[in-house]
Amino acid sequence: MSPEFSLTSTTVNSVELHLSPAVLWTLVAIVALLLLFLLVSWMKGRPFAPGAVFRASRLSKGNRLLPTQVLITSSAVVQHTPGWIGKEEESIHMAHISSVKVQTGLMLSDVLIETSGGANPIRCHGHRKGDAIEMKRLIELHQDEYYRAGNRPGDPAAPSPPGR
Repeated sequence: MSPEFSLTSTTVNSVELHLSPAVLWTLVAIVALLLLFLLVSWMKGRPFAPGAVFRASRLSKGNRLLPTQVLITSSAVVQHTPGWIGKEEESIHMAHISSVKVQTGLMLSDVLIETSGGANPIRCHGHRKGDAIEMKRLIELHQDEYYRAGNRPGDPAAPSPPGR
C-alpha cells in the first residue's frame, strides 16, 4: 500500500470554519444581550444612595441578580429592592422602630426591623454577619441620638427643645 492512500500520509495545517451570515449575526446578538444583562445587573447592584448602605449577598435566595439594599440614616431605615423595571422602597422612621432582631446562620444573617405599631416589619435576609451586626448597632446609635435630642416617641418631626 502506498503512503498516498494512507490516512496519516498528510498533515492537517488548518481547519476552516464556515459560518453563514445568519448564524454569525445570531451569535453577535446573543453576546450583546448577555453583556446588556450583565451591565444592568451590575448597575442595579450598586449602592442606591450615599451613606451606610448594606447590600445583601448574591449568594442568598432572592438576591442573586438584583440584591436588596438597606440604607440607615440618622432619621430612617430604608429598604431598597431593585427590579428589572423600577424599584420598591420601604422606610421606617427611627421613632417608629421598636426592635431589631438579628438571626445568624452559618454564613449569612437575617435582620428583622419591627415597628412600634407592629405592622409591616422590614425583613432583610442574606446579609453578611458583620453587616447585620453593624446595621443593628447603627440603628441603636441613631435611636439613642434621636431620643437624647429631646424627641418623643410618636413625634418624628418634633423640633429640638429651645436653648440647645
